[in-house]
Amino acid sequence: MSGYKKGGTSPVPPIDPFHALSISALAHELAAQGRSIIHMEFGQPSTGAPSAAIERAQHILATDPMGYWESQPLKERIALHYDETYGVSLRPEQIILTCGASPALVLALMTSFVPGAHVAMARPGYVAYRNVVRSLHMKPVEIPCGEKERFQLTPDAIAALEPAPDGLILASPANPTGTILSPDEIRRIVDVCRAHGICIISDEIYHGLSFGERAHSILEYEPDALVVNSFSKYFSMAPWRLGWLVVPPAKVEAARARMGNLFLPPAALSQHAALAAFDCRDELEGHMETYRRNRDLLLRALPEMGLRHIAPPDGAFYIYADIRHLTDDSMAFCKRLLLDTGVTTAPGIDFDPIDGKYFIRFSFAVATDQIEEAIRRMVPRGGPVRSDSFVGLISYTRLLLCRHSDGVAVGHLVRG
Repeated sequence: MSGYKKGGTSPVPPIDPFHALSISALAHELAAQGRSIIHMEFGQPSTGAPSAAIERAQHILATDPMGYWESQPLKERIALHYDETYGVSLRPEQIILTCGASPALVLALMTSFVPGAHVAMARPGYVAYRNVVRSLHMKPVEIPCGEKERFQLTPDAIAALEPAPDGLILASPANPTGTILSPDEIRRIVDVCRAHGICIISDEIYHGLSFGERAHSILEYEPDALVVNSFSKYFSMAPWRLGWLVVPPAKVEAARARMGNLFLPPAALSQHAALAAFDCRDELEGHMETYRRNRDLLLRALPEMGLRHIAPPDGAFYIYADIRHLTDDSMAFCKRLLLDTGVTTAPGIDFDPIDGKYFIRFSFAVATDQIEEAIRRMVPRGGPVRSDSFVGLISYTRLLLCRHSDGVAVGHLVRG
């Protein structure tokens, strides 16, 4: 072909692996060998979809051949949800249905920014934020957020960025910490972003999962923000792969064009089921009570294990615990904990490539009896310290620094 030039000049941007996937793969290998495994590595509710949603899906399967489709009733119901919950008025066409929150995040970024744009985010934060930004040839700007800041972005930290970023990804409740921003904090962040021309993308996938004051939507304070959400968490429908993106009116056409070309509409069956799920609040709030019990059990037990520095779990279903007094290799620690106890956790390096080596994340989106069993395995209940308990593991590994077992490095564990 005349004039054709092969390839481009920009290399494919590297992205980090999702390390929790390899921990989970090891857990499934152990389970196949007959080991008892407790999965606390993913933010995935152990409960299924609400009963009415399943009944609706069964009816549709029996009566409707389905096809490519966007449910106008579902978009109208989501718009009503924003009015009822946040006092925010949306037109249904501002809601774009997606195959989960991940495509919604991609759409939000591609609709708002060009390659080379700088997008700020908290560190620690969800692993996909920085990796999706990099994959789209944009530049992540990670803002360190520690215990002093409750592991959340602050207006001052955003204002101090020089030059100001093009965009900001906000998450409240946050993953991996569960921390929630107060209305005043959100308002002040919005003021800073307006003053510096920063476009906000708010990940609100954990809304509905709060243990004190409810989480507030960015749309209560900034109508031009974009909002990512999903049926995976509160609605307990992760395998159904259904989410949505709220876009301001000026960006609807651009976002819809990208959705149609990149993803097509989400599964029609999931859309039918999700509409029914909105009428299952009693059942869903029952799940919340389970999460509350699980959270309380862990918050009582973790200090007994020596894990006293924990991000405030205001919402979501995570506990992000500091283990720097035990190790500087959270990945190796999670593997060792899995091998010795059968309890699967997520290494902090997924959420923070710099300081995450000092943290692990527990997900308590499982049945309460599993939380109780995990605690039993990790905390000795009288008698000699066992090597299969968390405290026993700590004592054992302190004596065997940098030991390798089953091909897994324990890591650089420090003496207490």
